[in-house]
Amino acid sequence: MNKQEQEIRKKSPIQIKNKKAGFEYFFIEEYTAGIVLTGTEIKSVRAGKASLVDTYCQIINGEMWVKGMNISHYFYGSYNNHETKRDRKLLLNRAEIRKLLSATKQTGYTIVPLLLFIDNHGRAKLDIALCKGKKMFDKRQTMKEKEDRREMDRAKKIRI
Repeated sequence: MNKQEQEIRKKSPIQIKNKKAGFEYFFIEEYTAGIVLTGTEIKSVRAGKASLVDTYCQIINGEMWVKGMNISHYFYGSYNNHETKRDRKLLLNRAEIRKLLSATKQTGYTIVPLLLFIDNHGRAKLDIALCKGKKMFDKRQTMKEKEDRREMDRAKKIRI
């Protein structure tokens, strides 16, 4: 991920994060994928009405799909509204999909969505990562590091 892509993410008005992913997994590689949405879905995403809790990605017939992603009904959608938890197609290069497919065949590896955002062209993008699951002692270590970082920040604020 280059500096320009990071700037786009920071400037995006919508940033829906999967906060649990950093606690549950080690990130091996990250990718940015486009996501195929209907009209009412993109309007709900722009309103911030989406959730990445308990989502995962799966490769079916050479196509990447995100499963379990919740996009709430659009308030003004009437009869054209979408299903809230339907499977949605992700747009990646064929080479990237092949690489991810071979990696997920190994035990312990999975593909997890990290961040849903709107780019500067108004399109919805999804950051996904090839992940390896953490063991319980790794999770404890992560919590300890987070707590230590918090204490160091408090100490800096007190000195200033």
